[in-house]
Amino acid sequence: MKCIIMANGEYGSLDLYREIFNDTELVLCADGGANYAWQLGIMPSYILGDMDSILPEIREYFQEHKVLFKRYPERKDFTDTQLALERAEEAGADEIIFTGTLGKRLDHTLSNLYAGIDTVKRGKKVIHFTPECIVYLVTSQLELHGKPGELVSILPLSDKARGVWATGVEYVLKDAELEKANPYAISNVIAAPDARISVSEGVLAVFHYLGSE
Repeated sequence: MKCIIMANGEYGSLDLYREIFNDTELVLCADGGANYAWQLGIMPSYILGDMDSILPEIREYFQEHKVLFKRYPERKDFTDTQLALERAEEAGADEIIFTGTLGKRLDHTLSNLYAGIDTVKRGKKVIHFTPECIVYLVTSQLELHGKPGELVSILPLSDKARGVWATGVEYVLKDAELEKANPYAISNVIAAPDARISVSEGVLAVFHYLGSE
């Protein structure tokens, strides 16, 4: 099941997000992510969080349309994005696409990337989407359908990532070991329409910058 989690981060042009909602069975909004759902005309399944970011009139609108709300205390040991991710897994989602999770505050961006580590280890597909950059969390293999010249960066989210291969790119990796403390595998370049990246042990974050030729 495909699930989209809308966070309260940067979006840019909202029209560029419409296509990813095709064939989506579950839409979850992490608090202020509901503001962007309203602008897109999307009716979420759930709105979760401490409700400090959703605009009052938008909250009222979704309440009138019987959208389910789950409110949590402001002081808690989980972020709103983590709560939405937990709900997605409980609902049986095996493909989770985040929006509004990159950009704005760096600490939020890092927290959002780290939040998916355990999820992807459990065999779920985890993606962070913006129109300019898509970030894939990878524990096995990934095929990138890009254009030659587009940038790709590979960073380990685990302390080490072993058995890393990257083909169809300008700087090929062959059974490499990447360390979080030595993040050198950035600014690679797609050289073939179907680049492939794989890892035998660990978790990778693969950044694909669209149209960066």
